[in-house]
Amino acid sequence: MSQIDNDSMDFASGMAAFEAKHFSRAMQLLSPFADQGDQIAQHLCAIMCQNGLGQVRNDAKAFELMKASAEQGYGLAQHGLGFMYMEGECAPKNGEEAAKWFHKAGEQGLQGSLTTLAMMYQQGNGVPQDEEEAKRLYKLAGFDDLG
Repeated sequence: MSQIDNDSMDFASGMAAFEAKHFSRAMQLLSPFADQGDQIAQHLCAIMCQNGLGQVRNDAKAFELMKASAEQGYGLAQHGLGFMYMEGECAPKNGEEAAKWFHKAGEQGLQGSLTTLAMMYQQGNGVPQDEEEAKRLYKLAGFDDLG
């Protein structure tokens, strides 16, 4: 069996362990992939670090991994990073940064990111209040009947 086959097996086993909520095993299997820059592994390891799943909670590591995955263009990580900034969890609270990452995730079709961004504009939460922008984003997210 080649190294690539072994790596594929480890990655698949890590994903399966995460899905089965065997988080310490998932972290053990996925960490090497996250360290090598795999955006999916980085995202899953970030979630485990952020929530203390299978290990001690580590906000700094969670932020570092989420940001690394988001910067590679992984939509779910962009959404996760947006939430970190919006809530001030694992990162300094920063509405402008939150909006930037929700926008990037929204561009990839993540409706939840568009909806969250629309609510931010509707409420003026971390961004200037803008009803028109909120309506535009809600419509993009598939809510035609709002506003």
